[in-house]
Amino acid sequence: MTLRDVTLRDGLQLTGTSLPTARKAEIVRALLAAGVPELEIGSLARPDLVPPMADTLDLVGLLDEDELERCWVWVATPRHVQKAIAAGIRNVQYCFSVSAAHNRANIGRDTEDSLAALPAAVETALAAGGRIQLCLATAFTCPFDGPVDPDRVLGIACDPRADGTCDIVVADTLGQAVPAQVSSLISRVADESPGRRIVYHGHDTWGLGVANSLAAVSAGASVVDGALGGLGGCPFAPGASGNTASEDLLFATRPSWLRTDVFADLVRLGESIVTELGEPNRSRARQGARSEAEAFDWVLR
Repeated sequence: MTLRDVTLRDGLQLTGTSLPTARKAEIVRALLAAGVPELEIGSLARPDLVPPMADTLDLVGLLDEDELERCWVWVATPRHVQKAIAAGIRNVQYCFSVSAAHNRANIGRDTEDSLAALPAAVETALAAGGRIQLCLATAFTCPFDGPVDPDRVLGIACDPRADGTCDIVVADTLGQAVPAQVSSLISRVADESPGRRIVYHGHDTWGLGVANSLAAVSAGASVVDGALGGLGGCPFAPGASGNTASEDLLFATRPSWLRTDVFADLVRLGESIVTELGEPNRSRARQGARSEAEAFDWVLR
């Protein structure tokens, strides 16, 4: 399993305080140095609607090619892809909602319009030697329309207009799914749309973030998203809580690169970020370890 840390994108979307760009670059480097395989570092969403993302391209300019190789940026239009590529990004996550109501609230257009524009986005990314993910938000529940039909998710994942995308991100935007639902949908996406990595993006609204992520991995997902301290949520999805905490996912999965001292550093990094932002720390791992070195050593033996 690969962890993609999304602290600097989905984690910061709802914070009332923005981090300085230089601080974001420090966080990127700390996460990469710790061994976190992939990061999502920002978004090209309208800065007037999502102010913490306004400096994404400035952040990109502070990172070198090797660092950017492991970083993703959220986009929603072919024009976003062009801007990201021009700034030096090579990995973009093209996102829209399975639910048309949420897509209109989040992106300002119908789902079909976003899907129709996807081939142009793919062409731009691939022409520059980049990678592009297909991200399906509200894959389980819409805050406006309620439960989402899994067949609708599969229809988009298997649509020929998604050809050329390297991954499919299945997002439980509201954090209302349960493990059985996650396992069923991920299995179907993996079986019916082969040849791409499956990424699971979960929220911890009902305390099932880790359980859902583990269910996704067992069903065929090879990447899961998390944010330090359980930060995050969607500004256009009423009822959504924070992301599943990266610390909790790491504690549960114990990847080969995770040493005791590295885990301690990541938990402390999460604690420092939420303190700077004035946000609560939702990580259970942080609570269990109690920030003592002896406790870190004990829990990871």
